[in-house]
Amino acid sequence: MADTLTHRTPLAGRTPARDSVVSIAEVTDRGMIDLRGHLADAAFGKAAKTVLGLALPDMPRTSASHGALSVLWLSLDQWLVTCPRSETAALTAALQAELKGVHALVVDVSDMRAILRVTGPGAAEVLMKGTSADLTLQDGRPGVVRRLRFAEIAALTHALPGGEGFDLYVFRSYAEYALQYLEAAARPAAAIRLFQPQSA
Repeated sequence: MADTLTHRTPLAGRTPARDSVVSIAEVTDRGMIDLRGHLADAAFGKAAKTVLGLALPDMPRTSASHGALSVLWLSLDQWLVTCPRSETAALTAALQAELKGVHALVVDVSDMRAILRVTGPGAAEVLMKGTSADLTLQDGRPGVVRRLRFAEIAALTHALPGGEGFDLYVFRSYAEYALQYLEAAARPAAAIRLFQPQSA
């Protein structure tokens, strides 16, 4: 029997706000894999690199990319692997097979989080209305990953290559709330430009 289940993102059908100083959109085509293990175990690092085609980032708040695949450093023994959603099942299976017998964990968590992409001039300023992290300096450099509290919820930011903006990862159940917060923070009347005079 054909599989009749259709994936539905948490913000499917949601119309983006028109009056926004930045672009805010849900990323709908990304799969996510939670990968855990110890880099001190050479077998773990080698197996992951064999499947992913890149070495796992080993420094805090860093990431690595290879084509359409990205790996975000989450902790000393945890990474979030993102890839096209259509490739997630095969990549998960390949990692599990390559890591067989190695102390590791590989789980498809694609439906755990929502990804909101905030781009355009002022993207960092809009996000910073919800967090104490300074995304204009080191944490705003392309490729930097930052776990933080955003609007009082657990979140993760990934600074996009080229400096065009950020991906904001939140748990699925908070997707609508996070989007509403971003839309309110990005209204023209709420615009804030750092390091220059503000309008009255």
